Amino acid sequence: MSADLSLQIDTPAESIEALAKEAESLKAKLEEERQKLNDVALSTVAQRLENVGQLNIKPRRILKGHQGKVLCLDWSQDKRHLVSASQDGRIIIWDAFTTNKEHAIALPTTWVMACSYGPSGSVIACGGLDNKVTVYPLVEDDSTQRKKPVGTHTSYTAYCTFLPNSDYQILSGSGDSTCALWDVESGSRLQSFHGHSGDVMSLDLAPQENGNTFVSAGCDRKALIWDMRTGQCVQTFDGHESDINTVKFHPSGDAIATGSDDATCRLYDLRADREIAVYSKESIIFGVNSVDFSHSGRLLFAGYSDYTVNVWDSLKCHRTSILYGHDNRVSSLKVSPDGTAFCFFVLQYSKLGHHIEDLGITTTGLPLPNAVDQRCHKELKLPKFRIERNLHSKWTRL
Repeated sequence: MSADLSLQIDTPAESIEALAKEAESLKAKLEEERQKLNDVALSTVAQRLENVGQLNIKPRRILKGHQGKVLCLDWSQDKRHLVSASQDGRIIIWDAFTTNKEHAIALPTTWVMACSYGPSGSVIACGGLDNKVTVYPLVEDDSTQRKKPVGTHTSYTAYCTFLPNSDYQILSGSGDSTCALWDVESGSRLQSFHGHSGDVMSLDLAPQENGNTFVSAGCDRKALIWDMRTGQCVQTFDGHESDINTVKFHPSGDAIATGSDDATCRLYDLRADREIAVYSKESIIFGVNSVDFSHSGRLLFAGYSDYTVNVWDSLKCHRTSILYGHDNRVSSLKVSPDGTAFCFFVLQYSKLGHHIEDLGITTTGLPLPNAVDQRCHKELKLPKFRIERNLHSKWTRL
């Protein structure tokens, strides 16, 4: 006597659909448990701190010389020199104190979207629509004759940066949805980072004491934390409603700030594994192109497409100052390594280039950053939100 046994075998499509539903269910449960621990707002915790007040920030230098739109800049570790790249096909090395041009390098492409100063101050790297990352030594003779192609993506290079204390390793992000770690000497790819579903627009290295991690963000509206040793994504943050154009680590290494085309900046805490602050106003309707923190992290500088730079109190979540008077969108800004000044550029032609803003201006009798920034340094550390290690077992502090 035999019985017909029929086995129901799911097709690959049905299996994938079932797994997707299970993942969404687990995600919903995780979010529910996370919200139970979300018992306090950052602005509430920061109420005991004194207000920063209106900042009297004034231009100190205007660097003129590019004949095309300036797309990127970077500070040297000596706190004095800057590198900028423009659609006029040139990279210029500036002395921020004197406004003199110390080097001018002609590039093979006019679409350079990323540039970075090497830690030693003797080399720079750049990349753009040629899909390459190229290193140029800063020498007295023709630097173009000594250029060194390091690596090539399958789409444009949107961002590149040297690793701390090394001129021989470069991290890059690309429109091919990947990040890559390159060896300068051999030109080999040491590590690839796959996880984004859209163009990678920005990345930032964690402070050195926080280990081998970096953050990337892009057109998939997500910010991802990576372990450079394994190439794995260890944390994911979302919440923006449009492309993320810029991302920056908080000086403590415990949080990241993002800026998006949805006209908001957001602060995410790595320990709490969630968003803890949103910097926005109803009157702000244009996208954020670049963000950076002051030396202590109390101030968040954001460059917008409405031609302004907004300065936010990162703890109290309100705007302290607005810098007006620019003729085009502020596409990039960076605080100097010592935190005493920041430089930003406006996306326009030679009529006006970079601005050097001095944070040492006195306001209400207190010099910045010495009074507001450094005096409150111990108070400005982000509050320790409860860490959900049991809910996020994949993440371990690196």
